[in-house]
Amino acid sequence: MQKTVAIGSLTLKNRVFLAPMAGITNLPMRLMAREQGAALTFTEMVSVNGLTREGKKSFELLKSTPADRPLGMQLFGDDAQLLAEAARLVEGYGELIDINMGCPVRKVVGTGAGSALLKDPLKVADIVRCVRRATKLPFTVKIRTGWVCGDDAFLEIGRIAQEEGCDAVTLHPRSRAQMFEGRADWSRIAELKRALDIPVIGSGDLFNADDVAAMLKETGCDAVMVARGAMGNPWIFRDALALLAGGEASAPGARERLAVCRRHLALFSELEGERIALMEMRKHLSWYAKGLPGAAQFRAAINRIEDCAELVRAMEEFFHG
Repeated sequence: MQKTVAIGSLTLKNRVFLAPMAGITNLPMRLMAREQGAALTFTEMVSVNGLTREGKKSFELLKSTPADRPLGMQLFGDDAQLLAEAARLVEGYGELIDINMGCPVRKVVGTGAGSALLKDPLKVADIVRCVRRATKLPFTVKIRTGWVCGDDAFLEIGRIAQEEGCDAVTLHPRSRAQMFEGRADWSRIAELKRALDIPVIGSGDLFNADDVAAMLKETGCDAVMVARGAMGNPWIFRDALALLAGGEASAPGARERLAVCRRHLALFSELEGERIALMEMRKHLSWYAKGLPGAAQFRAAINRIEDCAELVRAMEEFFHG
């Protein structure tokens, strides 16, 4: 039987989540993951500067529907007071607040946010303390192992997060210097799990259902957060849950692939309009087609298409073969 997991006052129906990804985990993507079984999804990273300055675009990233709940809202910034104010502002938009302390992208770390925070444990303590006082929602942080390989800041940061009131910690076991290169060292997740009393969520190199089951078994983590492995592959949630329940994973056939692609396009069209749907689905269809015969030609063809009806015809031809 599939285990539930509690993060603060929030009890989730299973242990498989969709990670926050900038430019990717918008509402249509989250709904696709939900329909395949993800118990919790996260918004894209939302800037606290945008939220506190009444930035309409920042609040649009929090757009949701009843089918998209419970929702984790990921915030980024480096100022404790602004993060606390942002936490107050978003309380009514979702069920959980996460602070990004792991993003390695230069644009983010250059502002002192993301994984740059791992270099300053005192600032992390101040941020967690202030945000915890500002909200009663379940509250988590997402971190990496450290700024560079070998500094192992994650253990100290994890203990600080726990002591200052976090309800869970997510660890992507790469340093900032590694970016997304090499292999994620899952043993670090097991280390953090042994060091903390609050739930630990594992992330990194989860590309199929076997990876999800293996991480849970090898590390003892309380839940997993799937990122790149969900791109063009919402079935990873269904298959992982099947494995964890003692069943088997089942690869989608051509008919199911086409149905899911059409569903994704329909959600985009309904929620964002046909023009945005067309532009966004070009990249998503490239991921859906990955590894299939003729994928390169399909990608080239859809990037020239300027009409949703034509895009559907191209999908039908490719996925039906």
